[in-house]
Amino acid sequence: MSVLRELLRSHRGDGRVDWIGLRPERLAPVQSVTRVEITETGLVGDHGRPGKRALTLIQAEHLPAIAALCGAGELSPETLRRNIVVSGINLMALRHNQIRIGSALIEFTVPCAPCSRMEKALGIGGYNAMRGHGGWCATVIEPGHVALGNPVRPEDRADT
Repeated sequence: MSVLRELLRSHRGDGRVDWIGLRPERLAPVQSVTRVEITETGLVGDHGRPGKRALTLIQAEHLPAIAALCGAGELSPETLRRNIVVSGINLMALRHNQIRIGSALIEFTVPCAPCSRMEKALGIGGYNAMRGHGGWCATVIEPGHVALGNPVRPEDRADT
């Protein structure tokens, strides 16, 4: 295996699920839950779409960066309207890997761009504050369950 390939597979440890949110309808408030079933079409109870945008994930470590860039004090995950907040592992570094999150297996498809509502939710500059920090859209490879505190890790890591 090449040195670069080995470096790309190397993570200090597993990440973890810090927050889970469901958006029952397009403009409805986000509901925070402690566990959820993930099916091929996304999170049960969420209005997300099947396929490459079945669920959305964002890095917890990016929330303070977004808050700083838009001049907000503290930022709650509900405001950003993503499904799952993950901490402790770099989501960008997990791209091109299948990721085990709880008992489900997912794969990132495209960066999750901010929507125009971020300008209203975060104030002037909110849309741009999220650019590059908006997380990832993912497709579901294997359905399963995810709960707060569950590990997040690449599926094919050598020590699994």
